[in-house]
Amino acid sequence: MGNENGFTMQFEKSLIELEKKIEEIRVFSSEKNIDMSEEIQRLQAKADVLKERIYRNLTPLQKVQVARHPKRPTFLEYVELIFDDFIELHGDRLFKDDPALVGGLASLNGIPVTVLGQQKGRDTKENIARNFGSPHPEGYRKAMRLMKQAERFGRPVITLVDVAGAYPGIEAEERGQGEAVAHSIMAMAGLKTPIIVVITGEGGSGGALAIAVGDRILMLEHAYYSVITPEGCASILWKDANEAPKAAEVLRLTAENLKEMKVIDEIIPEPLGGIHRDKVAGAKLLKEALVRNLQEILEVPGQDLLKLRYDKFKKIGAYS
Repeated sequence: MGNENGFTMQFEKSLIELEKKIEEIRVFSSEKNIDMSEEIQRLQAKADVLKERIYRNLTPLQKVQVARHPKRPTFLEYVELIFDDFIELHGDRLFKDDPALVGGLASLNGIPVTVLGQQKGRDTKENIARNFGSPHPEGYRKAMRLMKQAERFGRPVITLVDVAGAYPGIEAEERGQGEAVAHSIMAMAGLKTPIIVVITGEGGSGGALAIAVGDRILMLEHAYYSVITPEGCASILWKDANEAPKAAEVLRLTAENLKEMKVIDEIIPEPLGGIHRDKVAGAKLLKEALVRNLQEILEVPGQDLLKLRYDKFKKIGAYS
């Protein structure tokens, strides 16, 4: 169910109400031992058509809302569903560990890899512990430490990006947030090992860019990737956050927009209704894409890897 935690996006309200009705009929028919299979099938067919119509015609802002869905898989859920033998590593060796950015060693189809990503919480307590998935500078410095370790041992790096932005608080600025983000981007640009980046949910600003320089940039169908949130953009340009729908259009932040502009390399389809509706099926599609892309990159001679990565990012955008 789309609202299993009480969260309903406005545009899918009619679908949620229909699914709730189907579930009530199922429970009633089971309790009363009455055969209502024909009615259930009729309503289910109606729900399937409605779901198809809604999710094949989402506006950019609606895609942003799906990317933010609280039931969307977190980094650690993806790790559990996709990788084997994950061992989390802690600390930046400079200040402390940052639970908002998690990383460690794992195996993908028998290939040793280093995997990194922002970790959001599932409830208020966990969100506070994880700083709502917004890393401090030490999070990005931990990421750099693990990437350099991966380079030393010849392990590919896989990053899963889901962050509204790096933490903007005063303590983060005091500890060099801007420098940490910039240094991380620079370090990834020169890392002598294959890198695959996946935008899984929110891809917000420097918080995303800091771990998003790679040989392949993949993006889930309903994720977004932008220099700023639609609400933030609307507040700056039109002095009104209610103009977010217009901002989402002009930012061109959807997977389709970014594929067209060659910012990303591949769009990974999600189960109809979003990956939060079927995490196992969605993770399977993501794993297939990761394995295929990794096998292709591993065939690239090491001396060519950095040049291809440099050329890839040099071609993005237009300038004079």
